[in-house]
Amino acid sequence: MQFLMLVCGEPEGTTTAVTEDDREAAPDVEQWWQSANDEGTYVMGERLRPATEAVTVRVRAGQVLRTDGPFAEVNEIVYGFDVLECDSMDEAVRIASGHPMAYAGVIEVRAMWPFDGGE
Repeated sequence: MQFLMLVCGEPEGTTTAVTEDDREAAPDVEQWWQSANDEGTYVMGERLRPATEAVTVRVRAGQVLRTDGPFAEVNEIVYGFDVLECDSMDEAVRIASGHPMAYAGVIEVRAMWPFDGGE
C-alpha cells in the first residue's frame, strides 16, 4: 500500500512550537532518505515551490477560473512530499517519525486511494 507524506512547516508561536532541542535532535534528511530507501519503502519525493507561486484552478459555469496563490490560508505550509510503499499505516508513521521535519514541522501521512473501482 502506498502512503503520501505531506512535509509541512509550522509558523512560529504555535502551541507545538519547535524548540532548539527539537532542532538538534532532528536527523539529517539524507540519512532519513537512505534509511527509507534501504528498507525499500521509499518510492519518490520532491520539494515544492513556495505557496505564493501556487495557482488555484476551478471550473464554474464552463469557465476556467485561475487564481494566483494558494487555495486557502492555513497554518501549515506544504514544503514537499514523499511517497512510501509500506505494509501498514503504523509502518508509514514509523518512517515519517524519522524525517527531520517531524522534529521541526509536521508530517501528515495519508494512505493512497487507488482508482481500482473499489472502496
